[in-house]
Amino acid sequence: MAESPTRPPLAPPTASSSPSSITPTDDQIVVLYVIIAMSVVIFGFWNVPGIRNIINPLKLFTIGLHEFCHMVVALFTGGRILRITIDPHVGGATIVEGGKPTLILAAGYIGSSLFGGLFILAGWDILVAKVMSFVIGIGLIVPLSLVRDKLTILLTIFYEGLLIGFWFIDHGSALRWYCLLIGVMNALFVVWDFADDRFFHKTNDSDATQFSLLYPSTGPHVWATLWMIFQVSVLAAFAVLGILAFKRTSDEMYAEAAKFLPTR
Repeated sequence: MAESPTRPPLAPPTASSSPSSITPTDDQIVVLYVIIAMSVVIFGFWNVPGIRNIINPLKLFTIGLHEFCHMVVALFTGGRILRITIDPHVGGATIVEGGKPTLILAAGYIGSSLFGGLFILAGWDILVAKVMSFVIGIGLIVPLSLVRDKLTILLTIFYEGLLIGFWFIDHGSALRWYCLLIGVMNALFVVWDFADDRFFHKTNDSDATQFSLLYPSTGPHVWATLWMIFQVSVLAAFAVLGILAFKRTSDEMYAEAAKFLPTR
């Protein structure tokens, strides 16, 4: 009786063979831990006197994006921009005449969350990080038109140089962590914004305080808590999206990134 041919053993599934799996790879678990660590570090750097000046350029970029969102919605709802302030010490402010106050005010934290989510996605993939690094490069320069502080200008040059240098570290992989830092800084902006308001009594109130002025029956702490829940939820959603969308091996990620402005 003839023996049936021996079937070759099945190869074990790879990380890229199950793109819909919610289970993070080892590399993705590292990203999750880094997000948590960066949240703690940013809170310290944003609020500790003296040290907080070191991240002034990054704060300007974050505040600038936040105010940009206020401005866009103000214009789309028929408002007129009277003045915009972007300052790492006194905070940001967009003074508007007309428009829809609730929508304009909500646009700040919502916009910060969405922009932060996009940068967080860059933390999962080198190619996305390369693309988003151009947004960071431009975003660091634009606020300088409103700055006269020499230290902040020098630090901006430093952060720009760091961004360029990261292109040449591990084929651009270091850009992932730069983008992730920017992402967390934007995605949890309400935390830094409200802490700045409470601890340092900055000149420009936080949006949570502004909401309490618009709706006096609800205090600023309640508004801050509600927006924190919203922003943490958005951050978590983008983290899950990153796990699902970039389920690939390191070799696959490097090969894909090498097709776009390759570096060594």
